[in-house]
Amino acid sequence: MTAFPASGKKRETDYSDGDPLDVHKRLSSSAGEDRAVLLGFAMMGFSVLVFFLLGTTILKPFMLSAQREESTCTAIHTDIMDHRLDCAFTCGVYCRGQGKYPCLQVLVNLTHSGQKALLHYNEEAVQINPKCFYTPKCHQDRNDLLNSALDIKEFFDHKNGTPFSCFYSPDSQSEDVILIKKYDQMAIFHCLFWPSLTLLGGALIVGMVRLTQHLSLLCEKYSTVVRDEVGGKLPYIEQHQFKLWSMRRSKGRSREILRLWPN
Repeated sequence: MTAFPASGKKRETDYSDGDPLDVHKRLSSSAGEDRAVLLGFAMMGFSVLVFFLLGTTILKPFMLSAQREESTCTAIHTDIMDHRLDCAFTCGVYCRGQGKYPCLQVLVNLTHSGQKALLHYNEEAVQINPKCFYTPKCHQDRNDLLNSALDIKEFFDHKNGTPFSCFYSPDSQSEDVILIKKYDQMAIFHCLFWPSLTLLGGALIVGMVRLTQHLSLLCEKYSTVVRDEVGGKLPYIEQHQFKLWSMRRSKGRSREILRLWPN
């Protein structure tokens, strides 16, 4: 009779020895899952922020420039304005200086309509100063700024009426004809592809962690059901074995008594 409690005690000891390991595994995996979920949400938030920044700085100007159609222009007149425009430059951490740059104007003729318009380098030049062809990088050397403007003026003077490609806006009568587009389709592709990839990666991380947690919960529920079923059957089996052992023992005693009983 002492064999059954000992086995039950051993079985309880095994269960108690296994519980701390299971709890430790659950705690460590839960911490890793929390970090993974946090990483996924951080990636998604970062991608949304990048979408917002690129949408205001690149996508919006690209949509405006996408409305421009390509045409040919012919330089009519180039001139450097007499007065110079003010600009600011940095000369150190706590140093900020003031400078002046010459304003170069390039007057062109649109071939398809014969309209005269001012030529600008790109969309950014139109937004910064709509009167000048471009805005050079400001620094203290005024002669250097003037020489760069003279080089561009000489370039257009040497065209000698030769047509070149330009872009204009057909929906407006403004004079903001541009020479090149700052943002092309490849730049827009990279601006949309990498944030979208980051957003998809973050969503996949969160989805995989949630799926793993769901499967782990189902597995734990299944293990609990199986353990309860096995735990309910063990006492019945032990009780049945004890009854068989008691019946065999009583039969053995009866036979011994009958054998020793005098006739």
